[in-house]
Amino acid sequence: MSRLTVNDRPLEFRMDPQTPLLWALRDAANLTGTKYGCGSGECGACMVLVDGEARPACQLSLAEVEGRAVTTIEGLGDHGFEAVQQALVAEQAIQCGFCTPGIAISAAALLARNAGPSDVEIRAAIANICRCGVHPRLASAIRRAGEAMRRVSTTAGTADVAHQPPAPVPATPPVRGEQQ
Repeated sequence: MSRLTVNDRPLEFRMDPQTPLLWALRDAANLTGTKYGCGSGECGACMVLVDGEARPACQLSLAEVEGRAVTTIEGLGDHGFEAVQQALVAEQAIQCGFCTPGIAISAAALLARNAGPSDVEIRAAIANICRCGVHPRLASAIRRAGEAMRRVSTTAGTADVAHQPPAPVPATPPVRGEQQ
C-alpha cells in the first residue's frame, strides 16, 4: 500500500508499489488529465508536480512517490497556477489539447521558480512534444502567466487583483448580457 498526497488529498493506493504513478492516477484515482504519450518520459504528456518539481508520471513508481505531494492538472488551479491555464487559453496555445496538461504542469513548475523567464529558459523548461505546433504561442502564454503571477504576488492582500475574472478568450462569443 502506497500513501501519498494527490491534489491536497491524502490517498492510499492498494496497488503494487512498482505500478507507474501515471496508471495509479488514471486508473485508481480517476484523474485522467495526466495523459499517456510515449511511455519513456520524453513527450511530456504525463507531467505532474512532485513536491513542486515537474516529473514524468510514466517514469515514477508509486514506491518512489511514497509520502510525497503530487499535483496533477486537475489540482493545478488550486495551487495558485490558474494564471497558467488562463494564459494558455487566451493566447490560443491549445489545439487538440492532448499535450496541454503536461505543458501547463511544466509551465507552472518553471513559473514557481522564475515568474519572469526568458525565451531560452521557457524553451528549456517546456520540452513537451506538441504535434499541433503551438510552440510559438507557448512562450507568449507563459510570459503572460508570469506577468499575472507577479502582479498578484506584488499586491498580496489586494482581493480585487487576486480575484479578477479571467480575460475573455478571443474566439469565444460573449455570454448573453455581458458587455463586449
